[in-house]
Amino acid sequence: MVCDRCKIMVRAEFEKLGLTPLSVVLGEVEIGDTQLDVAQLESLTSSLYKLGFELLTDRKQQLVNQIKSLLIGHIHDQEERLNTNLSSFLSHQLGLSYASLSTLFSEMENGTIEQFVIRQKIEKAKELLTYNENSISEIAYRLDYSSIAHFSSQFKKITGQTPSFFKKSLVLKRQTLDRV
Repeated sequence: MVCDRCKIMVRAEFEKLGLTPLSVVLGEVEIGDTQLDVAQLESLTSSLYKLGFELLTDRKQQLVNQIKSLLIGHIHDQEERLNTNLSSFLSHQLGLSYASLSTLFSEMENGTIEQFVIRQKIEKAKELLTYNENSISEIAYRLDYSSIAHFSSQFKKITGQTPSFFKKSLVLKRQTLDRV
């Protein structure tokens, strides 16, 4: 779940089964002490799948999903910069060493956390460039790039275009966040 609409849809599916979620946040639904019976679990799994979601029961996959949710939330929803680096942020939030998080992520996703972050940043940059409200240097700063050159280099590596060319073109090549 990466947007408010997604959270509303997921909450509605739980409520259809007579379950009232205590909270619905990115990638996680808390239902308290309620235990789902087999029929409810199958129904929930099926209805979430039809909406493009999946119910994660594997602990490793849940942890990878938490990593993704934290990163997506930071990159796409936060207006302020972190006071620390992403590795410390993830370690603090999840209570595990970055080395173990990184290893698990790489095993489960066939890519690194860093590659995931870069793809998310570039997708956010495409959004910001599309809105045409910020300069390229403002976007680079907002996305925690050390320089415009570094930002432009990564942008071109991922999209095949410079940020300036992308901004000028009317061809919008954005993807939904779950496809990044």
